[in-house]
This record gives sequence, structure tokens and C-alpha cells, in this order.
Amino acid sequence: MKKILSLAVFALLTTALFAQDSTVATTTVIQPLKKEKMDLSNRSNDHFMVQLGYTKWSGIPDTINTAGLSKSINVYFMFDFPFKTNPHLSMAFGPGIASDHILFTKTNVGIKDLTSAIRFTNVADTNHFKKTKLATVYLEAPIEFRYSENPLTSKGLKWAVGVKVGMLINAHTRNTKFENSGGTSLNDYVQKEASKTFFNKSRISAMARVGMGHITLFSSYQLTALFKDGQGPVVRPFSIGINLSGL
Repeated sequence: MKKILSLAVFALLTTALFAQDSTVATTTVIQPLKKEKMDLSNRSNDHFMVQLGYTKWSGIPDTINTAGLSKSINVYFMFDFPFKTNPHLSMAFGPGIASDHILFTKTNVGIKDLTSAIRFTNVADTNHFKKTKLATVYLEAPIEFRYSENPLTSKGLKWAVGVKVGMLINAHTRNTKFENSGGTSLNDYVQKEASKTFFNKSRISAMARVGMGHITLFSSYQLTALFKDGQGPVVRPFSIGINLSGL
């Protein structure tokens, strides 16, 4: 009887030990899958941007004779910071130079006149310059929220929205081809005048871009008026054109 009890106890202990070993052997620790990080150290960040666009004034009075292809030329150097949670998204900002060139025909732009407001005078019935260009140049800082379909190669769909804050550094006119009222040339010389008197010294513009790869279409609209209150027509420049980016 003692031998039978001893064998039974031994069998129970052996079974318990094997059960423990089996539990340890079959227990598998599941490690959470690590999300593979995208290496963006060598990607193209679109640091350098050049914009060539067509420009007009919204709200321009019918009495002001604009003509020809008015344009904008902008150059920016941007710093791009991708989101850690989503490398397709990023924020970018940086300095640049932006300029608008508005063309007029048979119009005297009184940028240096000693008047309370800038005047745009139709001079078709007297001796006049055939072509006049009014150029404004800004030191500007765009701030963009960007999306890139393929941030590693900089190919595929891209879009961006943001604002630009600018400070006026120059405003001038350039007059060419002096002629009489009949259109006969009197003198083929160039007259330049510069003054920032009538202009707002700062501006804020909304902007957007969309396209593929390094070529996108851009648009911008100046939210603030071009001229100071009561010192010129209430006009706001807007532009559309092509944006070239790289680096």
C-alpha cells in the first residue's frame, strides 16, 4: 500500500513538472510591430522657389488705363519642416523678394506729385509717354502648410496653402517712348521716378499652390490695400502663374 501511494505521489509530481515545462515552452511573447521610420534626410525640400505670374489689380477704376501683360516675379528660399507623425505634411517658411509690374498706356502715374493722393491721369490728348510701368518690390516671408504625395523623391502631387507677409522696399515708375497726341515719336528716352509716399509699407497676401513634382501653379491675393487710406484707389493685386521649385 505504501508503495502504491508513493508511486501515485511521484506520478502527480512528475505530471505537474511536465505541465509547467510545457506552459513555459509554449508561452510566446508577442512584440509590438515597430513602425518603420521614413528617412527624409536626403529628400528634396523645395528650398528654392521661383514664381513667374500674371498680375492685375482687383477693384481698379475704369478711368485707369492698364494695358499689356502685367507680371509678378518672386524668388524665395524656404526652410521645410516635415511632421513627425506624417512625413507627407510639412510647414515651410523663409525670406524672399517679390515684385509686381503693372503696365499702363497713355497714363501719367503721379508717384512723385506733391498731391494728397496719387493720380492716374489720361494724357492721350497731349504729349505723353506711350508706356508706363509701376513696379513695387517687397521683402517678403511666406509661411506654407505643404502636402507631398512622395516626400522621398519629391515627385507626384503637391499642394500648399499659406500667407505671405511683406515689407515695401521700393516703388517706382518707368516711362518710355515719348510721343505726341498723334502717336508720333518725339524722343525715345526713359524716365524713372521713385517714391513710397502713397503706398502702404506692409502687406499680407493669401496664397495657394498645386501641381506635380517641381512644377506647380500658384495664385496669390493681397488682403491689404496697395495704397494708404485716402491716398489712392482701393486696389488689391492678385497673381496667377507658374512656380518652379527644387533643392
